Amino acid sequence: MGSRAHALTGLVLWLAGMGMPALAGGICTEDSVWLRGDFGKVRFGVDVADDADERARGLMYVEKMPTSHGMLFVYPEEDPAGVAFWMKNTLIPLDMIFADANGVVTKVHANAVPGDLTPIPSDGPAQYVLEINGGLAAMLQIEPGAEMRHPAITGAAWACE
Repeated sequence: MGSRAHALTGLVLWLAGMGMPALAGGICTEDSVWLRGDFGKVRFGVDVADDADERARGLMYVEKMPTSHGMLFVYPEEDPAGVAFWMKNTLIPLDMIFADANGVVTKVHANAVPGDLTPIPSDGPAQYVLEINGGLAAMLQIEPGAEMRHPAITGAAWACE
């Protein structure tokens, strides 16, 4: 196994909480979001942006973010036309993982450019957006069809227990 594959395996196991029984099962908490798919399971600690002011501020002015952390944007309901983001005042590259009302990933936008004002649309219905460090979604192989788990996702494809 190459060093990149070894590092990826180690990161996935670390993020998924393997070896830590309380986390290995995917327990739902307000400060974490889980994703599962062909890649396995991965957990990110998150700050939740669930009101208009928090969503507008997002990760602006954040100079660095731990690998295992992100921000979950929660909208009151799914927007059939979708949502769009931009990178105004954002200092770090981000991956944006868009999900529908069931928490199913519909689009992954990789490596959004810091400071870019070009809209980044969901290209379809969306209610949740997870922002993580740029390049991480590709490294972990997070793709459309993956399922997101968090207490805010009601009626989720991968529901909280």
